[in-house]
Amino acid sequence: MDLSAQKIAARVLPHYAGLEGAAVAPLGSGLINQTFLVSRGEDRFVLQRLHPIFSADINSNINAVTRRLAELGQITPLLVPTRDGRLSVVLGDEVWRLQTFVEGVSFDVVQSPGQAWAAGDLVARFHRALDQIDHQFVGMRAGVHDTPQHLARLEQAMAESSGHRLHTQVADLAHELLTAASDLPVLPGLPGRVCHGDLKLSNIVFAGSTPPASEQALCLIDLDTVGPMALGHELGDAWRSWCNRSPEEAEIAKFDMEIFRASWEGYRDSLGRPLTLDERRACLHGVEWISLELAVRFATDALRETYFGWASHRYPGRGEHNLARARGQWALHQAVCATREERARLLGI
Repeated sequence: MDLSAQKIAARVLPHYAGLEGAAVAPLGSGLINQTFLVSRGEDRFVLQRLHPIFSADINSNINAVTRRLAELGQITPLLVPTRDGRLSVVLGDEVWRLQTFVEGVSFDVVQSPGQAWAAGDLVARFHRALDQIDHQFVGMRAGVHDTPQHLARLEQAMAESSGHRLHTQVADLAHELLTAASDLPVLPGLPGRVCHGDLKLSNIVFAGSTPPASEQALCLIDLDTVGPMALGHELGDAWRSWCNRSPEEAEIAKFDMEIFRASWEGYRDSLGRPLTLDERRACLHGVEWISLELAVRFATDALRETYFGWASHRYPGRGEHNLARARGQWALHQAVCATREERARLLGI
């Protein structure tokens, strides 16, 4: 055990019963929370230090959601209470939580249409299970998908950063992004439903690394963003992640329609009710808005250089990396829009 893990074991684990002397090791490669595997004999747990953007209050959301899923027989990690019955350990400005460990494998890229179908099926079962949950969600981050606000921030960054080294390049892209936003159909005004909020593929645990286990989706993890959300944003973000067959910064992107079709059919077949026309329209245009929104956010940070991380071994500065990302998401947005007619047909619009 390295020194940092020793310190974690000494400071955090005494707050939990039965974990004296447990082994602690880094787990995964997440960019937000710090995650560790805790092992004692045959028992394993996941220990996380929450990023400051999250309040300790969100653990009440996670507890309510996972208990509901477990009551309905779905596989899910569960929060482990501390010795005094709390859902987290607060040490100064640090918030720690402990969850049960779900054995399985996660992927960064969709491996097959069968895996895409399983992902859609899992998300539908997750949505269906939480439709009637009785819980007041707290600690939610506001404005995450407030696209008009993101567009306004881009315009403000352009006005305030005229001397930035990348201003001219960002200005050319910003003009295209702002024009595209004015041309997109408005999303239907649907009530929010309880969603995961961050359906990138790596937040799905599958039974194994090869078929058929890799096409058996077990559960969703990283539930920090769970709460009410528009369906178009939820599935739009999923498809932005699952169907993009190009690297994030690639200036030529491909939106994989076979993955879209399979995941949509998995979701549709498992939801337990037909989606309304407005819900299907939200699904149609949600991925268009999400890909554009992310391009806007990257373009804004290409000038402000304050939010997104960057690969210093590949780019001379944060701005250059975020400009490449913005161009990549713009390329994806264009690829997505080029498939609108085909997607509409699959969605029954």
